[in-house]
Amino acid sequence: KILHTIFILTVTMLTLIMFVLCNVAIGKNATQSPTHLAWEAEKAIDGIKNDRTKCSSTGYGNNSFWRLDLLNIYRVYTVVVTNRIDCCSEHLNGAEIRVGNSLKNNGNDNPKCAVISSIPAGVSYFYLCVGMVGRYVNLVIPGVMKVLTLCEVEVYGTGTTNIN
Repeated sequence: KILHTIFILTVTMLTLIMFVLCNVAIGKNATQSPTHLAWEAEKAIDGIKNDRTKCSSTGYGNNSFWRLDLLNIYRVYTVVVTNRIDCCSEHLNGAEIRVGNSLKNNGNDNPKCAVISSIPAGVSYFYLCVGMVGRYVNLVIPGVMKVLTLCEVEVYGTGTTNIN
């Protein structure tokens, strides 16, 4: 009964966050390294979640990453990641979500919000960043010869001028 209550409260809180806050990723700039063929980084912020041709994917690389430039500093509360629907769902396993203001190491040294253990194909998972502050949101998959595939990334937060 307690777990059920916690689940209901969590779902209610996530619904409230998404209702009150907007997806600040829309219309921003995305990049990734390395890019695989025509699977560009911008496809992960186009608002299309269920079309495999609208996903982003890196090629095989060391510490492959995807980075969103929010163009201003935001307080990030939730990051929603949607996995590819048709295949390759394991290409998100172990990815780290990082939020911060630094571009050191391509932004991959920014503070960690969460680690994605796995997301089933075509499913969206919510990660709470509880007000982390930053201009950049990175997803990086640590390791040698790794591929990172994303179908959609949504970032819910509020603008801020206070970086402390």
